[in-house]
Amino acid sequence: MSKKKVPASKKYKDGTNYKDGAGKTRTRGSYPGTKRGDAYCARSSGQKKTAKVRVRRKAWGCVGKKSK
Repeated sequence: MSKKKVPASKKYKDGTNYKDGAGKTRTRGSYPGTKRGDAYCARSSGQKKTAKVRVRRKAWGCVGKKSK
């Protein structure tokens, strides 16, 4: 039995799930051009370029250390 290969773009899709105070699951989106985006781009610019990092940096719109 073989596993189905899932592309990195689907496996590491946009956003991060979390539960709010009421217990409802919510998603934090990746919005380029924000302070949060700039922080992620600066932080991930020095990381090893794995499939996950490449997909997430693309979702954040990273160009170097800035989110555009």
